[in-house]
Amino acid sequence: MAKLAPSTDGSYGNKSGWEAVGYDDRHSSIEGFANFHEFQVGGITFAPSVGQLKTVPGKLDQPQSGYRSSFDKKDEFATSGYYSVKLKDYAVLAELTATKRVGFHRYTFPKTDAANIIFNIGHVMGESGPVVDAEVNYDKQSVWGYVVTNPVYVQKYQPGATVKMYFFAELSKLPKSYGTFQDSVIFKEKKTIQGKGAGVFLRFDTKTDESITIKTGLSYTSVDNARLNLQQEAKDLTFDQAKTEALKTWNNELGRILVEGGKEADRVKFYTGLYHALLGRGLASDINGAYPKNDGSVGQIALNAQGKPIHQHYNTDAIWGAFWNLTQLWSIAYPDYYNDWVQSQLLVYRDAGWLGDGIANSKYVSGVGTNFTGLAIAAAYNVGIRNYDTNFAYEAVRKNELESRGRIPGAGKLDVGVFVDKGYSPYIQDNTGSPELLTTGSPFGASHTLEYAFSAAAAAQYAKSLGRDADYRKLHELSAAWKGLYDPSTKFMRPKDSLGKFIPNFNPYQPWRGFQEGNAWQYTFYVPHVPQELVKLVGKDLFNQRLDSIFTVSQKNVFGGGTHIDAFAGIESLYNHGNQPNLHISWLFYFSGRPDLSQKWVRAISNEFYGTDPIHGYGYGQDEDQGQLGAWYVLSGIGLFDVRSLTTENPAFQIGAPLFDKVTIQLPKTLRKNKFTIQVKKTDPDSFYVGQVRLNNKPWTGWQLPFEQLVKGGVMTVHLKSSASTN
Repeated sequence: MAKLAPSTDGSYGNKSGWEAVGYDDRHSSIEGFANFHEFQVGGITFAPSVGQLKTVPGKLDQPQSGYRSSFDKKDEFATSGYYSVKLKDYAVLAELTATKRVGFHRYTFPKTDAANIIFNIGHVMGESGPVVDAEVNYDKQSVWGYVVTNPVYVQKYQPGATVKMYFFAELSKLPKSYGTFQDSVIFKEKKTIQGKGAGVFLRFDTKTDESITIKTGLSYTSVDNARLNLQQEAKDLTFDQAKTEALKTWNNELGRILVEGGKEADRVKFYTGLYHALLGRGLASDINGAYPKNDGSVGQIALNAQGKPIHQHYNTDAIWGAFWNLTQLWSIAYPDYYNDWVQSQLLVYRDAGWLGDGIANSKYVSGVGTNFTGLAIAAAYNVGIRNYDTNFAYEAVRKNELESRGRIPGAGKLDVGVFVDKGYSPYIQDNTGSPELLTTGSPFGASHTLEYAFSAAAAAQYAKSLGRDADYRKLHELSAAWKGLYDPSTKFMRPKDSLGKFIPNFNPYQPWRGFQEGNAWQYTFYVPHVPQELVKLVGKDLFNQRLDSIFTVSQKNVFGGGTHIDAFAGIESLYNHGNQPNLHISWLFYFSGRPDLSQKWVRAISNEFYGTDPIHGYGYGQDEDQGQLGAWYVLSGIGLFDVRSLTTENPAFQIGAPLFDKVTIQLPKTLRKNKFTIQVKKTDPDSFYVGQVRLNNKPWTGWQLPFEQLVKGGVMTVHLKSSASTN
């Protein structure tokens, strides 16, 4: 929950709700340090300054117009669980660390009689959206309050709902003076203030290199629970102790997948990607199990015999495409988190009647207007993650895939009714400005049809496992809906209108006409549940030729949008690694008899799309979506990936070429008894073609590793060769 970070432009907000905002590596001034960072959630900002009191952050291009400060990159340091920077304008060293629900700020000041700490609570921060209300209170060495916001995606999918953030902060020193402010209007010696723009300032005398520490309990339910979180997690912790504990926690979590050998740059990419994947979806419940309910009230998670919640509740960005990265990663090394994620979704379903693709404080924030939560829950069940009411979960999944009556905007998939009735979602033009809310079809009807077919396949397997035969037959039938969109004359997936006719003036490069955030070149390969059937339909030779040429051409454009910094830069291209719809297709050659081509292109994407410098981290400004692109690199880096997202009857990974000499997957014994090790033997350092595979020192035929083998533990040895033809 406590995701402290510097903000360079968070106060600017993000007009459409999806733009990247908060910290931009190209900026050279910092406007403060926010405690909350989630999809559609952000706020509770603190900032130190020296000298004249300013209560607005100021403009990026005019740092002196507010309390923001310039900084140099050489004075900035970040690792998992700790951040520090020297604020040049004030000669203040700012440091951040955290426990799960408590943020620690330490500001080291110069000698001055005008050291300020600003608590800017009532303003937009990052993705939080417009502020509806705020309150800040001060007494002695404590500051507390809340902010209520109305994020863009909450407005879109659950009009009238809001997101609330609470805090209770304790300072290590008593200020010499204090006051409140509303924007730039200052009220000296006043202890409480309410309304938009509200904040508190404290002023201190400091000696040379004197540090003032703030411990901040955070909560989405109440100030009292924020204080409780602070007391139970950090009452006696110093900043340095919290920093040590944070590093230990991250090392334990990251260490569940230990990679050794290979190139240092690849290890940097790997653990950066894993860090992002684990950081992505943040804690939303308190230490006592209180959590924010969908209707704005406070719910209570059941407690175990020790008085602790039986699971945690999490915020989550939409799961669109996350089955090709995050959920597979969770299955491999974080089944405990995956189980809690399912429980979180079921809490919202129980409270509000529908699964939500994305949730912010349990409010619906569907993202792209579809809903893959059913698929992700079905996949969890399929790999044995079942520490919840599995029949209740199935009820939620079934409703998500098949029912339209009374469906609310927040549930997404509002055209699922016509999909079930017609066997496809028709392409219709949108004249409303809200295409996500249409029910008789969609301007993205073709991509919806392909997506819903995949989701139905996953739900069908769930139904089959539970003996729900009638449901299985219906869902299995819907899983074949993709076939109706295949146009044999062009050999592309092509949108159909409400009469069932292919749309005219078809251009396979054109995005947004039938396809969401992509085009026909990209979406024609979207049959992940039965890729071998797509290969058969297109023809193996043409399939391989077309797909291989796509990557050959795309390589010239860094497998996406080139060096243009924009989340949608690659949307009109042949292949776009910077967005979700394509993330499985480099692995499709396994199903067309050419696994060597998958190995070639997966390695090329890993080497070229991913970088280690700030601007070229994941492509150039691409759509990371809370760890998804990072998780893709992690899976490819260990050489395990499933196009079908572990949704088939016998879930298995395609075996790729690991980037490292040794990979050890070892979970706490309470989660999984045995470790799974991947040993890599190479003919030369840059080998990436998979030759012989051995499992527990016995020859392993085929190119798939059953999921159950990974869970059992053992040693898989992968021999890599320097060319596809050598033995």
